[in-house]
Amino acid sequence: MSEKTPAFPGLLRALIARPSVSSCDPSLDLSNLDVIHLLAEWLENLGFSIAIHKVAAGKANLLARLGGGGTAGEGLVLSGHTDTVPFDEGQWSCDPFGGIERDGRLYGLGSCDMKAFFALAIEAVRSFDAKSIRRPLTILATADEESTMAGAKYLVAHDLKPGRYAIIGEPTGLKPIRMHKGVMMESIRVLGHAGHSSDPSLGANAIEGMGRILNELLAWRTELQAKHRNPMFKIDVPTLNLGAIRGGDNPNRICGHCEMLIDIRPLPGMDLFELRQAMGERLAVALADYPKLRVEAHPLHDGVPAFESPADSAMVRACEAFSGVESGAVAFGTEAPFLSSLGLDTIVLGAGNIEQAHQPDEYLPMEHITPMVNILKGLIGRFCVEDTGKRHG
Repeated sequence: MSEKTPAFPGLLRALIARPSVSSCDPSLDLSNLDVIHLLAEWLENLGFSIAIHKVAAGKANLLARLGGGGTAGEGLVLSGHTDTVPFDEGQWSCDPFGGIERDGRLYGLGSCDMKAFFALAIEAVRSFDAKSIRRPLTILATADEESTMAGAKYLVAHDLKPGRYAIIGEPTGLKPIRMHKGVMMESIRVLGHAGHSSDPSLGANAIEGMGRILNELLAWRTELQAKHRNPMFKIDVPTLNLGAIRGGDNPNRICGHCEMLIDIRPLPGMDLFELRQAMGERLAVALADYPKLRVEAHPLHDGVPAFESPADSAMVRACEAFSGVESGAVAFGTEAPFLSSLGLDTIVLGAGNIEQAHQPDEYLPMEHITPMVNILKGLIGRFCVEDTGKRHG
């Protein structure tokens, strides 16, 4: 093992110290290249071959591969994203980039979600002689999961299948997750005509039209929740949240423009394209009696499909065995559906808890380190080291 690659928690502190915020707000968005190049240096020291793929300006994915000869598309992928969300200045009790350890926790932006996974993966790799790796072990580090999913989408667009089995190390409290909801974020705009409020005939009020739209969306939500249910989820129905509404500028003007932003979380089996199509039809019906008003719907991003791995898949069975916990489902989205679409047997499992993510004083419980490293060691042994005749799945 090279002395140039530090031990945990030095690994995690060094990753936290390199800001890699991704945001749809250009004033907050940062490059992830410092993190990518640091991981590349460490992994190259450990014998991995390195490939860095430019995803966008200042953004890149890392594919680091160890062992396995020429067996492309085989072996195990340890996957995570290198970016973090923005942080609330002044609301942290410590430096967000300091990697401070206290009271059995390591604090820092990305400590939980999810830079820790790379440090834990490297810790697990230390236990293996590179010569023992019969099928490739790949560490995948992606860009912009927290904003555009650009890194995962790059893999799909270029048909880059990095292995046969994948674990995505998002914070799940050490519980295997084989299902999660999808994510749709939509802008709905009603376009009317401004005029003087003393005479309604002078304009077409977009706020009145949005009232019809709002009622139609709530009725649609009720229908979706009556039709779709999955008891694996804590919230066992699809959700539709009315997140923001903006319209008008003065009480004595007829509102000519109103916009609402909504969030939809579909269950596995609910197709994003079909949902958007159905929503468009409902919106048109809502304003059928308002010929002077026009409605437009635009996705704020492409969306994240819902994810489901079969209960009897090799990765699900292995992760349940090594963690000692039955697999479950969560409401938040990950890169899992993108890897799954490439044909990888995929599961989500990681140290830390989602309750600590995306908020001030984010932390990783130190008590999660050893169990997570042991899970990863077990998976590497199962899918990369064991004889072909002993392989599962």
